[in-house]
Amino acid sequence: MANKPFMAWMTEIQQQVEGALERLLPSGQHTPQKLHEAMRYVSLGGGKRVRPLLAFAAGELVGASADNLARVAAAVEMVHVYSLVHDDMPCMDDDVLRRGKPTCHVAYDEATALLVGDALQTLAFDVLSTPMAGVEARAQLAMTHTLARAAGHAGMAGGQAIDLASVGKALNQPELEYMHLLKTGALIRASVLLGAMAGRPLSENETARLDVFAKRMGLAFQVVDDVLDCEADTATLGKTAGKDAAHDKPTYVSLMGLAEAKQFARDLRDEAFAALEGFGDSAQRLKELADYIVARSF
Repeated sequence: MANKPFMAWMTEIQQQVEGALERLLPSGQHTPQKLHEAMRYVSLGGGKRVRPLLAFAAGELVGASADNLARVAAAVEMVHVYSLVHDDMPCMDDDVLRRGKPTCHVAYDEATALLVGDALQTLAFDVLSTPMAGVEARAQLAMTHTLARAAGHAGMAGGQAIDLASVGKALNQPELEYMHLLKTGALIRASVLLGAMAGRPLSENETARLDVFAKRMGLAFQVVDDVLDCEADTATLGKTAGKDAAHDKPTYVSLMGLAEAKQFARDLRDEAFAALEGFGDSAQRLKELADYIVARSF
């Protein structure tokens, strides 16, 4: 697929991930039907699938099979979607729109939304821990550990806790970066590392450089999200625009201004590119995704 134009490659991977989710999610015809229907409602037919795309792109570095990468990508996406469902609930950000349609607690109810998040998170680990052809048990255990660390108190959940505690407060740049390295960056980093763990082993140096790439792009993704929250409209975003400012949340735009935030995203992308030196053509998709992430708004 390396010779395909980027947009064609991206569309193909998105379709593969959609197909994997379709197969792996429980049928809406099975009891408890409401829970299963809601799990499918929030997971299918929406989103850019950036994290699965990163997993597939990293998998090209190590010759990982498409079947294994689809499983990894589905697991990562389930964790991501669970976090969105919980993030949108009234006890968190209290939003009514996600991926262009009513949020889970609006379309169903709060109790169902809570259970959907719980069920998606546990299903992700069920999917990731199922034996994969050509992947040693020790490597698969490391993959499960990587996702668990990214999702929990030392990653996404911890970052969300800091975010909730920071409403109305002025954070400096190191504090803001730490929050988003956990809240947004941890799962993006895990997506890259998991894709790279699904094939041939990388050297310590290669893993370290890939980790730098993943961390820089995790921050860049959040910077661009902050810019989009200021510049894009609700229809474009598929979620409520201007939410951060309305809730008085600290952002990169409020900290450094719009123009400086955009430049910071570009600088992070350049640092991410530098970390990929030495990987050659196998890093093409990772570079293209880095450009895509930063160019979403400018």
